[in-house]
Amino acid sequence: MVELDNGSNILAYLPLKKRYHIKFSPGERVKVELTPYDLTKGKITSRLRKK
Repeated sequence: MVELDNGSNILAYLPLKKRYHIKFSPGERVKVELTPYDLTKGKITSRLRKK
């Protein structure tokens, strides 16, 4: 589950090509690409750097 900036939660997955290259920890900020058909599902595209 990924919580968006507006407070809503979506189900996001990590593609197989990136699964072994990117390591995530709970609480990290990620960039998510939403599907146009179902706005409750998406794909994690990258990890955002800390500010």
